[in-house]
Formats: sequence, structure tokens, C-alpha cells
Amino acid sequence: MGSLPWKAWYKTARWQQLRTQTFIRDLFTCQCGCGVVEADTSQLVCDHRKPHRGDARLFWDETNLQTMRKPCHDSKKQREEQASLHTRGVWY
Repeated sequence: MGSLPWKAWYKTARWQQLRTQTFIRDLFTCQCGCGVVEADTSQLVCDHRKPHRGDARLFWDETNLQTMRKPCHDSKKQREEQASLHTRGVWY
């Protein structure tokens, strides 16, 4: 498995700004359906609705982003993505 250059995108000022803009747009409200408002941004994830798999267009597309609470993202969303591996191929 090689280096994943897109992982560095998460450390950029551009990503941090987009992340904050997404939280503000979504009113710090989890978009998974639970509707919980979370003021502590360390407990929020700026999630890609459609996995980007290194596609810069999808990664930076603000319409592909949503606010999720960490517990919702780390359980429900990750389960959905892992379950779809067999239909879309394994990606690194």
C-alpha cells in the first residue's frame, strides 16, 4: 500500500475553512437524521456524502459535505461504507 496524497488535504487551511463553513451552513446540526446540535466542533466531522476516494473534485465539493457528530459518523456512516466495499471495490 502506497502513500495516500489526499490525506494531506485534511491538514490544509483550505480544508479547515471549508469544514467550518459546512458546520455553520448546517447550523452545527448532525445531518444523519438524529438532528442533534453540537457546539463543540471537536465532536463534529465534516463528512463526504459520496466517498471521494482521492477524487479532488468530490473532496472539495461543498455540496458533497455534511456535518455529522463523531459517534454517528464513526458508527452508522462507516458501517455503510464498509458494507459497500464488495459492490464498489476495495480502495485505500
